[in-house]
Amino acid sequence: MRIDPNMVPEMLANLQQSQSLLDTALQEVSTGLSVNEPSDNPTAAASMVQNTIEAGDLDVYTQNVTTALSTVQQAGSVLSSVVTSLTSAVSAGTEGANGTNSPADLQALAEQVQAILTSVVSAANTSVSGSYLFGGTSTATPYTANPASPTGYTYNGNNNTDSVAIGDQTTVQINQPGSQVFSNATNNVIGSLSSLVSALKGGNPATIETATSGVDSALNYVSQQQVFYGNAETQLNSQETFLQQDKVTLSTQADNLIGVNESTAATDLSEAETDNSAALAAVAKVLPNSLLNFLEPPS
Repeated sequence: MRIDPNMVPEMLANLQQSQSLLDTALQEVSTGLSVNEPSDNPTAAASMVQNTIEAGDLDVYTQNVTTALSTVQQAGSVLSSVVTSLTSAVSAGTEGANGTNSPADLQALAEQVQAILTSVVSAANTSVSGSYLFGGTSTATPYTANPASPTGYTYNGNNNTDSVAIGDQTTVQINQPGSQVFSNATNNVIGSLSSLVSALKGGNPATIETATSGVDSALNYVSQQQVFYGNAETQLNSQETFLQQDKVTLSTQADNLIGVNESTAATDLSEAETDNSAALAAVAKVLPNSLLNFLEPPS
């Protein structure tokens, strides 16, 4: 039987095309992607570059929100404990000012308030992951004992605040310096407690009452500072929800750009395998065995 020489190039071209389609189908099934290199779909590949950039920014913002939430929540918790401590100090001062206490009673109350002062200073020095919550942006321990200071302590931090980016156009302040929260010129938490300790040791009911009033004022002031952290937490929680929704949107966009339908991909692979087998069978009937063996992949 004579073979039309014009058939051979056509059959080889068909075989090459079927093999290429089979390779593409196999790759799509194995990777789950319809675009495995830019030449597969230049338009989709270009869009994926922007998608990837936005997804990377989203990851950074999400991490910033997570870290910031931890910071403001812990700061809020610290201030809650300080409010509790100051409430106890007010109670001790009120008891000390009633004029019926013995020197021993007043000494015991003074020691109680001194312990509260120590705990409040410790709270003001709280650190998270090596950073002080109330030191501004300084790395120095916010408050250290200083007998020469009227309050008995010195503030070593600065008056700066930290803000973090949680969106392309959105930042949030995550801290307040101790100079604002604990040693404010108008409502000095540490100073008021120190004054109450001294007043209780002095034993004058009127002086104790005045000092207690100062602690009560500081208590109200700290309660107001809690609002800042509550508002920051609300903003961060809201942004976290927005970022999660944005992440879903970007993921869906990526699937639409370069993803494959698993069912369709499986069908395409089956058809490609059938077509390739048919092409190989056709070539086997026409070309010499030696050439066929050269074309067939090793088993």
